[in-house]
Amino acid sequence: MAEEINSLEGLEAVAEVVAVEVVTEAAPLHEQVRDDLGRSYATGKRKDAVARVWIKPGSGKVTVNGKEMNTYFARPVLQMILGQPFQVAGVVDEFDVTATVKGGGLSGQAGAVKHGISKALQLYEPSLRPALKAAGFLTRDSRVVERKKFGKRKARRSFQFSKR
Repeated sequence: MAEEINSLEGLEAVAEVVAVEVVTEAAPLHEQVRDDLGRSYATGKRKDAVARVWIKPGSGKVTVNGKEMNTYFARPVLQMILGQPFQVAGVVDEFDVTATVKGGGLSGQAGAVKHGISKALQLYEPSLRPALKAAGFLTRDSRVVERKKFGKRKARRSFQFSKR
């Protein structure tokens, strides 16, 4: 019986130490996160596209996969999508963006870069979070293509029915 009490006390002591370590390692909720070069990094996702985004103070230059934004995203609508986080936050032409995107199509990639820019802005300057959150730019758009089901032609479309 005495051994059980000693082992229980030992377990409680270990549990307290573990709990203390977990609490002390938790970072503050809104903290500036920058690397050695003064950049903030974030990952954005949309459909099948995944974007890795770095932002740093600059003149508003946006580079995607080593190309200028106007070259990579030729459609004006996609360029507008990339500029939305800066307009909402009120920091147009204040940050340079470098992004690498993989997967999906152009529309999904533009959405992924937008999501990444929004998250990186929030990490770089936490005071921009309320505006970006209110606009819905920090939330990952969870809509993806519905899978094809067996016995169907596509996800929901059935094969043509013939009565005779």
